[in-house]
Amino acid sequence: MKVSDVHIVPGVIAIAIALLLWFAVPVPDGVTANAWHLLALFVGTVVAIIGKAMPIGAIAILAITLVAMTGVTNDSPSAAIKDALSGFSNSLIWLIGIAIIISRGLVKTGLGNRIGYYFISLFGKKTIGIGYALALSELVIAPVTPSNTARGGGIIHPIMKSIATSFGSMPEEGTSRKIGHYLALVNYHINPITSAMFITATAPNPLIVKLIADATGSSISITWGTWALAALLPGLLCIALVPLVVYAVYPPEIKRTPDAKDYAKSKLSEMGVMSYGEKVMIGVFALLLVLWAGVPAVFFGPDYAVNTTAVAFLGLSILLVTGVLSWDDVLKEKSAWDTVVWFSALVMMATFLNKLGLVHWFSSVVEANIAQLGFDWVFSVVILVAVYFYAHYFFASTTAHITAMFAAFYAAGLALGAPPLYLGLLLAGASSLMMTLTHYATGTSPIIFGSGYVSMEDWWIMGFIMSVVNLLVWGVVGGLWWKVLGYW
Repeated sequence: MKVSDVHIVPGVIAIAIALLLWFAVPVPDGVTANAWHLLALFVGTVVAIIGKAMPIGAIAILAITLVAMTGVTNDSPSAAIKDALSGFSNSLIWLIGIAIIISRGLVKTGLGNRIGYYFISLFGKKTIGIGYALALSELVIAPVTPSNTARGGGIIHPIMKSIATSFGSMPEEGTSRKIGHYLALVNYHINPITSAMFITATAPNPLIVKLIADATGSSISITWGTWALAALLPGLLCIALVPLVVYAVYPPEIKRTPDAKDYAKSKLSEMGVMSYGEKVMIGVFALLLVLWAGVPAVFFGPDYAVNTTAVAFLGLSILLVTGVLSWDDVLKEKSAWDTVVWFSALVMMATFLNKLGLVHWFSSVVEANIAQLGFDWVFSVVILVAVYFYAHYFFASTTAHITAMFAAFYAAGLALGAPPLYLGLLLAGASSLMMTLTHYATGTSPIIFGSGYVSMEDWWIMGFIMSVVNLLVWGVVGGLWWKVLGYW
């Protein structure tokens, strides 16, 4: 870590807020001192993440250290360090870490680019067709790319830029509106939707699964298949709407793109026949999806069910044995190891905030304020979700937002009478869909925004419009779909 990685001002602000909560703010009635002190550490950690005081992994190490040293979870030093490190034993964290390593094969083998250019070769006759090609490419690789930033910013965005450039659409020449402006917005707004469709499509999703299980005493444990089936209809509808809505609001100057298909075909020709590594990757992806969806258990009984994280390890093992990925590749996948560290710290803190009763106390405060309005659970949930969703204007990290607010808002919704699985699925979807709002909402946004095709004004306008569209689809169509499935 370089000295430049440490930002003094946001660091001082985070420390000041933590100390203020710890020493200056009285412990509320109904809250223990340890719970309040852990909250102080937690809020300081979240503020440091939002302000980017240090890399998130470094902040996580500091958080683990402070939990262990202050003894807020246990007076025994040996028990306190066990508590502080307990997040590393969470299998869902390792699911995401291993899946990120597996997704490295998409880039190494070139399979991600091949998928993108293949869909453009099929649908690239019109600009809107290219939009759908980008959307389908995102959808195909989403289940096995837990980094939505790597997927939308690292794989799909370079393809989008190469297509825009081939039509002479470049920000530096003032020609963004030819086609690049439109494609950049489609490129971005598909990313939150695919992130909402699979547990393994973005890193914080397993945290949501755990928070829901904790809040319901494990009576609701959302599986990979349950999440994917629940998100299937609203997700596909949102994907179908994005290119159309963006086209209606910001139509491109170039409407027909017959050369795009030829361009994509030339790129595929340059890549040549599918390589050994690509074929192995396709086989591994197919195996992962079949096992994650629980297909063996469906056909042969529960004895053939396989743990989701074990399946991820199986996929990585195959890639190592076949030589598609080397151990050096595994070691170099810094984002995976970084995710395991910071995810473990945040899961640990969220878990103990729940165990110490702080989440229950805060959710009671939220529930009481909404309940006094006198609405039934339907309108109460609308208010709850809207506040949770649009609070993301103040966050630059979905992980920080979810960690800070999800558990309390979910518990408040339960207290207001909302069906547990319906509320969980709705808030889970909102936790990814809120990425639409700003140019700093998630890691993907600064990459695509930074390419210069879209002004900040256009980005925020389109973000708000898509937020309304996506929330309506997820809440109404999704709700009806979940009713048909018997989820509530």
